[in-house]
Parts: sequence; C-alpha cells; structure tokens
Amino acid sequence: MAAVPSPSLDLSGLRSYAFDWALVDVETSGLIARRDRVLSIAVVTIGRDGAQTGEFSTLLNPGCDPGPVHVHGLTAERLRGAPTFEQVAGEIGALLRDRVLVAHNAQFDYDFLAHEFARARAYLPVSQRLCTLALNRQVDLPLQDMKLGTLAAHYGVPQTQAHDALDDTRVLAGIFRATLREAALLDLPLPLVACPPRQDSQFTPKPPKTPCAYRNPGRLQPGGPLLQGMKIAITGETATSRAELVARSVAAGLNMVSSVSRHTSALVTNDSASGSAKARRAVAEGVPIIDEPAFLRLLGDVQTGTLHQASAPKAAAPVPEVVVPMPETVVPVPEAVVPMPETVVPVPETADQALEAVVPAPRPPEPETTPSAGKPLAGQRVLVLGGTHADAVAARTRIVALGGSAAVNLSCSVTDVVVLAGGEYDRRRRRIADLGLPLHDEHWLSSPTAAAGRADGAADGTAPTAARPSAPRVLPRGGVVDLPAPPSGTPALPWHVTASWVPQDLAEIDVVAFVLDEDEQVTFDEDFVFYGAPENPGGTVRLLTDGPAEQTVTIDLASLPPASRTVVIAAAIDGGATFGDIGAIQVAAAPDDSAAALAQATLDAATSERTLLLAEIYRRGSVWRFRAVGQGYDHGLAGLARAYGVDISD
Repeated sequence: MAAVPSPSLDLSGLRSYAFDWALVDVETSGLIARRDRVLSIAVVTIGRDGAQTGEFSTLLNPGCDPGPVHVHGLTAERLRGAPTFEQVAGEIGALLRDRVLVAHNAQFDYDFLAHEFARARAYLPVSQRLCTLALNRQVDLPLQDMKLGTLAAHYGVPQTQAHDALDDTRVLAGIFRATLREAALLDLPLPLVACPPRQDSQFTPKPPKTPCAYRNPGRLQPGGPLLQGMKIAITGETATSRAELVARSVAAGLNMVSSVSRHTSALVTNDSASGSAKARRAVAEGVPIIDEPAFLRLLGDVQTGTLHQASAPKAAAPVPEVVVPMPETVVPVPEAVVPMPETVVPVPETADQALEAVVPAPRPPEPETTPSAGKPLAGQRVLVLGGTHADAVAARTRIVALGGSAAVNLSCSVTDVVVLAGGEYDRRRRRIADLGLPLHDEHWLSSPTAAAGRADGAADGTAPTAARPSAPRVLPRGGVVDLPAPPSGTPALPWHVTASWVPQDLAEIDVVAFVLDEDEQVTFDEDFVFYGAPENPGGTVRLLTDGPAEQTVTIDLASLPPASRTVVIAAAIDGGATFGDIGAIQVAAAPDDSAAALAQATLDAATSERTLLLAEIYRRGSVWRFRAVGQGYDHGLAGLARAYGVDISD
C-alpha cells in the first residue's frame, strides 16, 4: 500500500465529520453474500483532515464460477493465480481497523466482507459504516438517480472504468468529499450505522421452504378428509420421525406450518393435554386437534385442492383508495378489477385478546381540499418548522392537498419553509438563512405562491436549486400507484421501500415487513422480517439498515410465490415514546437501490400510537400496487405480529 497524493476536503470546521475513513468497493460473483464470493476489492483510506493516505486493490481467486462476467469483466482465466481472500484478509483488516467503512450501498459491501472474513476464520474489524447512497438520499440532489456514474458526472469526478473496483473506489472518494460539503451546508448528521448492525450479517436464513401451491381451504371438518392446501401444525413427540411426517405431508400438498393461528386447519399431537404453546393456542382458537394415527390415515387420501392464482382478484368489500395516475408507460389496471377487501377489525389492547384479532383496515385517504386543476405547490417541497403536533400535521396535510411535497428533513430539494409558533428556535434556521430559502408563516398556506428553490445570492454562494428531472409522485394517506413492469427482456429489480424520519434520541424505531397470503396471514413465521431476522427464507424480502433514521425493505416481486399477495411494511417504537413524539415519517418506493423514487408520502397523523402501518405492496389482478397507509395502533409490535398469524411467545 502506498500513499497517493490527492485533493482533500478541508474538515477543519467540520469536527462532527472528522473520522478516519476506509472507502471500499467489491466486485462479486453474485448478489447474495452468504452464497456468492468477492472477486476483487479496493480500499482507499482518508484521514481526519480529508487527505487520502493510501490505496490498495487486488483480484481474488474465489474458487468458484465468477458469475456475471458481462458486468465486471472478471473471467475465470483472469482470476486464476490471484490470491484467495484468506491470504489477504490480514492486510485488508489492517486497512479497515479503526476506520469508518464507506461504500455506495454499504450494507452490500459490509455483508460480503463479513462473510469472507468469517470463511477465513477471522473477524471483520469494522465498528461503524456509512452508506453514500443513504447520505445522498438525505442531501436529495435534483438528479435522475443516485448511481455512481450519475453522481460522478454531477460532482465533476472523472470515471474511467465502471465496475472496476479500484476506479470505482477512487470515484467514490471524490463523490464522498463533495457530498460531505453538501451535507455540511445542510447541517446533516451523518447516517453512521453500528457494525455489526442489529441485523447481524452472520444471520443465515433457513433453506427456502417450498411454498404450498394450494390455497388454504379452511378447517379440517369432523369425519372429513384432508384437502391440499390445509395448514397443518405438529407438536410433541411422534412415533414417526418429524422429518418424515413433514416430508410426506408436503408431498401430498399440505402446508406445514410451525405455529398455530386462527387459520390453522388442524394440529397433530399425541398429547392434547401437554400444555404446549401450540396446544393451548389450538384450544383457544378452536382449531381441530387429531392424533398421529388419525393423521396418518387421512394422509393416505388427501383430496385435491385449489391452486393459487397469481392474477386472481380478491372479491370482498372495498377499502377506499386514492389512485394516483402514473405516466403513460405504466401498465393500467383493468376497470373490472375487484377492490381490496375490508376484512379487518381493530386489534385489542391486551395480549390475550390480540390472539383473536386481525389487523385493522387502513384509514380512509385524506380528502382533497383543492380542485385537481389548481395545485399551486405542484413540484415544490416544503419544510414545516415548529408548531404543536396537530398544527404541524395540519400544515403538512395542506401542503400535500395543494400539490406539494411535505419534507421531513432539510435537504437540497426543499424550496420553501413554513415557520409555525416556536419554529424560529429550530436549530436549522441558521442553515436555512444561509441557503436563502423563502420563509413563510402559516397564512401562506391559505394562498401560496410557488417558489423558485434556493434563492439567488444565497450566503453559501450556490446557484438556485435546479429542477428535478423526475420528481416522485406525492401520495396522501391511502394514495395508490401502479408499479410499472420492467421493459420486455429486462430483468426485474427488487423494489425498495424506504422509511426515514428526523434523527432523534427519544427512542429506537424498527421497520418490519410481513409477507401475507390471501387470508392476510403469513404463510409461516419466517415471513415476518425484522431486525433479528432481516431476510425471509426465500430471500425475496429483506430489511436493510441505512442509518439511524432510515431503514429500507427490498421486495423481489418477480420471485414472490403465487401465495404471496401482499407485503406490509410497518414501524414500531421500542420503549415508552409514541409516533406523536417522533413526528412525520417519509415513505418512498423506488425500483432499485440507486433509482429515483417513483412515489413518496409523508405520514404524520399518529399521536399515541406505538405501531404504524407505513405502506403495502399488493397484487391487483396482474398488476402490483404501492399504497401509502399511515394507520397507527397503540399496542406494540407483538400484537401486530400475532394479528398477522406470527407465533410470538409472551
């Protein structure tokens, strides 16, 4: 490793940004860290003064197929003779030790390095990481996307060879310095993530469970046969090995589940009085209980069930929706599509009552308060400072009704600032003044005029904010957009639903996801994705931690089984705080990690709630839709999980 002279970022006045940094890029044989391997790695180190102190790069022999050569250009022949990761782990570890790891999509690089160090029987010496994607999302530049090449062009950083680890890391260094300058102008806290994060990179999901191909026909009837698709749970000792019972049942078309809920068809046990959690739950729910010999007899003649239909609409009472039209390239929803069902009621407060509850329907969407033709704030992004919780909620609701977007944090995209009572004491006022942003009182929202963005002659000498090439659609609560299908012949990328909020010390917020079937229930407990289990067994839904005030759920729609009809994204507060204390949460949906958001919503009507349904992605006929929900409940996450059929121990 040799020190390389380079332009530096003067951090003398930015003490909160003064860290020792290790900028990293890896090229890999695939996208799954627990399975695929690192083919090349580059590290650029930067000191607390912003000066580059060195760089290192090497190809690696993974001992496996190098994967998508058309992307990274690393053939097996080129990698032959390169060192293995184990041979260079010590040198890489020395570069990373006592530095903050920085990468573009840092969790990806961190997870791959964590697994490679584990294979080498070594420890990844990183205690903090920073994602430049997350930092740039906070800065929110007026760009089409946040790909490395797009940011390099915007900041004037030369890029010579995309997907070359060393060149990408050098480019990242230039982007990182420039982004820190923008973040400093906005007085943004850095989105540092403790490592290993609460979603431990060493978590390895169980092997994917083959989804049952049949719909759940309901309970086993007295004297009746087993039907394909029935949900069967087993508890206690059995004469036949548990593995054999499960294998035979799955082969017969039954859906073997690990817990009991109101949707379980039958519980198999040889001791119904054992007092096991499953047996108690079965009694409480009225689930039929049969012993092993009876089950084996029925297993010999399982009747044909009904196959899942991926495009079959749901037929039930409607839930109000506000469908926001998308550009003409979006696949339209047929007029004959049946609306979403309203099959849910409020979850009770007590844990015992929660066992019998189902999840409440989303509140109706906020009514439009202005004619659709008159949207004076269209294309504007307005930040609200101060005011009581109710006043701030009312102001942001009014902004959306006027066609604008309600900002959660100060960013480059903010065009106007509304100052309510007490807002003059907000710590961001000095930065807002430096940026020359227009300030308004609450009366401005009665008859607003559109602003032009960052004013000419701002104290920082910057130019006015440029128009955003592709602004996201702004959704009210209940607002819905269709998700466009990828162009023909193009592989579908996972959708990213990102939740962000104002950084604060009141409490920790956990974003979670539930993958639901036609019955609005998880097929098995592992379809509950949260910080302790950040990926479901099929790898189709993942939770990413992008910073202390931002978390993302990724959903691979193309790989979801037909039984998966809805993915619900929610947030829960750990501790005594409520979402009324936290304030607004922004939710955005994007078709890739670095793509511009397709739609976003600001959800802030919560007061005493500790659990908040943020959004859902669901099938409507042959089309997937995204809906901003914003429905809160006073109970905790355990009550919500139970309502969706997850077995939560008391």
